[in-house]
Amino acid sequence: MIQKFFHLLVLPLDFITKYFKALVFLLIVIVLLLSLTPKDSENSTPNLAKIYLYGPIFESEDTRTQIETILKNPSIKGVLLLINSPGGGLGASIEISDMIRELKTKMPVIAYVEGTMASGSYYAGMVADKIYANRGALIGSIGVIFNGMNIQNLANKIGIKSQSIAAGKYKEIGTFMREWTPLEKGFLQDLIQEEYQMFISDVASVRGLDPKDSQKYAEGKIFSASNALKLGLIDKIASQNEAIKALKDLTQVKEAIWLKKDKFEALMDKVIKGSTQIVLQAFSQQLQ
Repeated sequence: MIQKFFHLLVLPLDFITKYFKALVFLLIVIVLLLSLTPKDSENSTPNLAKIYLYGPIFESEDTRTQIETILKNPSIKGVLLLINSPGGGLGASIEISDMIRELKTKMPVIAYVEGTMASGSYYAGMVADKIYANRGALIGSIGVIFNGMNIQNLANKIGIKSQSIAAGKYKEIGTFMREWTPLEKGFLQDLIQEEYQMFISDVASVRGLDPKDSQKYAEGKIFSASNALKLGLIDKIASQNEAIKALKDLTQVKEAIWLKKDKFEALMDKVIKGSTQIVLQAFSQQLQ
């Protein structure tokens, strides 16, 4: 057990040794490719924009930046919100939801589910004017969870003991060096239930559903696009092209001219996505 523990500690160093040069080379190649890319016509004024909600939701600042960029372009008439996210933090998800709701008062917003719209990403995107999803998408997971670890047994084996001084019987709630007390578990259960009821209430209000039927569409269940449509969680099963056509119809745009990301920003997105995939692959191989 101790050997496995220390093996996990050296994994990041092992990753850097094996893949750092490859990432640097990838960065150089992308920079060269971008330098050879012809510049876009300066006469192309964008009339539509895309917001990307990809990956786990840890913060809301990226979405805020995307929206602020859109609002700086008065020619933009509508937004396609592209979603492929398993969810994340409740607070950040609500922040994004509020931002999309406010943006919707200025222009039409259509959400399109590329892969997954679950939990926090459903919370964030459900306020769009319409929700379209491809037929292979996964939607739902309406629920709230509080995670924690108990590594007390492992700590005891390697000679680590926790000590702390706290004021307030709930102050150490959620700590990972010991098992939670029944009192703490009860408090956390009440807290999670309160947030869960808020989630259900907001979904029901936005999607026109009955909160009393929440056992059908909530309780953490994940649904296929077909079942999500039957439950009223989305509006249509369609391709992205159909979602774009719907957005063009709403905005009366005949030819879509998309707001493009700054080249450096697009470059960094590619590098981050590529390096993330390499990290996940490397760790999965070494932990087998």
